[in-house]
Amino acid sequence: MSAPTVSVIMPAYNGAAWIGATIDSVLAQDFTDWELVIVDDCSTDDTRALLARLTDPRITVLHAEQNGGPVLARNQAFAAARGRYIAGLDQDDLCKPGRFAAQVAHLDANPGTVLVATAAELLENGQVTPWPGDHALTPAVIDWLLLTQNPLVWSTVMFRADAARLLSPFERPQVRYAEDFDLYHRLSRFGQIARLDEAQLLYRCHPGGASKKFAEMMAASAARVLAERYLPVFGEDEAQANAELVVRYFMAREPVPDLLILGQLSRILAALHADHVARTPLTPQERIEVDGEHARLWWLVARPALRQGAVTLRQAMAVLPDSVHLPANDPDRLISPLIGRVRAIGRGLGVAL
Repeated sequence: MSAPTVSVIMPAYNGAAWIGATIDSVLAQDFTDWELVIVDDCSTDDTRALLARLTDPRITVLHAEQNGGPVLARNQAFAAARGRYIAGLDQDDLCKPGRFAAQVAHLDANPGTVLVATAAELLENGQVTPWPGDHALTPAVIDWLLLTQNPLVWSTVMFRADAARLLSPFERPQVRYAEDFDLYHRLSRFGQIARLDEAQLLYRCHPGGASKKFAEMMAASAARVLAERYLPVFGEDEAQANAELVVRYFMAREPVPDLLILGQLSRILAALHADHVARTPLTPQERIEVDGEHARLWWLVARPALRQGAVTLRQAMAVLPDSVHLPANDPDRLISPLIGRVRAIGRGLGVAL
């Protein structure tokens, strides 16, 4: 049997409530030259029985010898995959029918791209809503954003199998729950990372999702990934501490509590930006895009601090990096500190605002 173009890899564990619909979304793809490799990670619900009833010859079901978690299950699926391209998909997310066709076309047309993701929409309680804050992402912007956050949704990615096979292991167990973020950093050595801005996935939100259950472990793993990237910029003495601050305030979006933390984040962001633009060949348009995202990231943490009254506008401007250029006509720059001032007065009077 000839190898398929796309191999979809999917770990499964106690997913009987969702996995049937996820598999149906693969079966409904416009692009049909695929295989689906599912690894059941010793489920204790009806998942195994459900998988045993599958009859499509393009679907392979493997069984882990013992429960080892999604990283080991995904590594087992990847080892069995035969496709030229590998598509990530979790057991509870739903592909739109055109997903594989769009991504295969992009990778075929762009040999310098090692991975292409897509935008996604949220599915919660049967309602589909846009991804909060989503906006267009070019390869240059993705490369910059990876230094402070994870801009991609795992279940939307498709990447070149030959590049991924250069990694050992495929996914690293020591960064569990940030293994996708780690993989993007490791794959970026082999080519560009791109994203299609049309949503091709419904990301299911439910209480059992790993992002809700294992937030603390996810944060620690993400900090480890960033600390490795930060070593050349900050050295061993500061890389880990700076990575932990970035994860806490840029990735987890905790509100900045005071001027000291805002100043630290400003210095970290400025240093990352200076290093990035110095070592990355950027076209004039790409430099505009990166500088714009640099300013957006700073405002992302400064704005809540202003609105909560944790810092004043004068204090925020005092720690604004020279490399950040905020739009002069942005009304939010005036509104946020005013709201913060009112809230600060309210707290002083013992009034909840």
